[in-house]
Amino acid sequence: MTILSRIDPMVRLLTLAIALALVVPVTGGARDGAQFVANAAVFLLFFLNGVRLPRHEVAQGLTNHRLLWPLVAWCFGGMALAGWGLWQAGQGWMPPLIALGFLYLGCLPSTVQSATAYSSLAGGNVASSVVAAALLNLLGVFITAPLFSRLGGGGAAEFHGDGLLKVVMILLVPFVLGQVMQGRLSGWVRDNKDLTTWFDRGSIAIAVYVAFSGAVEQRFWQQVEPAGWGWLLGGTALLLLIGHGGAWLLGGLLGLDRGNRVSMLFAGAQKSIAMGAPLAAVLFAPAVAGVVLLPILLYHLAQLVLAAPIANRLSRP
Repeated sequence: MTILSRIDPMVRLLTLAIALALVVPVTGGARDGAQFVANAAVFLLFFLNGVRLPRHEVAQGLTNHRLLWPLVAWCFGGMALAGWGLWQAGQGWMPPLIALGFLYLGCLPSTVQSATAYSSLAGGNVASSVVAAALLNLLGVFITAPLFSRLGGGGAAEFHGDGLLKVVMILLVPFVLGQVMQGRLSGWVRDNKDLTTWFDRGSIAIAVYVAFSGAVEQRFWQQVEPAGWGWLLGGTALLLLIGHGGAWLLGGLLGLDRGNRVSMLFAGAQKSIAMGAPLAAVLFAPAVAGVVLLPILLYHLAQLVLAAPIANRLSRP
């Protein structure tokens, strides 16, 4: 087995998307067409998520109140406040857009596939993990942008009704359509799991490529001094520690059984680039979005690298 094959496929694909944006960014008049393609890919991504999630599992998982509601509070409360704290602490130390990126990162919902997959590997409650991840992402459609705008005050992007409408049309509507079409398409999606999984990853990579291209066009590296990269790495490491340590500790304080505590860990600590990249395109100008996304890009790559050894450790008796 080669070293490359041991790296999570999503990490490889995101690295490729970033490298491609650095070498061949989409610029000028081509940006609108690329953004349309990215939005269409994200639409299909959330449509497939709707097809995959059985409605009976949603109903069953929603009854697990001891896990779900503390998880919602941690994701949009504890982690959002941690991101706000980093943003505040970074004033005058970090480049302003990177500091703002930590606030944006803290307000995002959990991953869907990754949190569920690693929870399963670690012996977590799979049904509750699936429902929790889906619920967090649905709530994120309505909570993330207003929460970010509220906590950021004048330093954050303004979020108006047209922005909410665009987010609903790109993220929520396709999920609902997927639920409606579940009876007809779930078999095909299940039989073509490898194909749809790669489509999921490709959709996220396209959104990252388009967003990062805007930052490359504006020569973002000239906006970030060498010390700023150090703050980016340090802030990301601190938020990873808070996310994982806080979620695990909260599960223990709540007296959750081991399966639910494992589910709390992965869903509570991980953050979604699938939500973060397309939402950034709505909230920020192209020249700003790529720099604001730097913390979530680094966090997402790091959480995938960390997830496998954590899951392997927790899976042991």
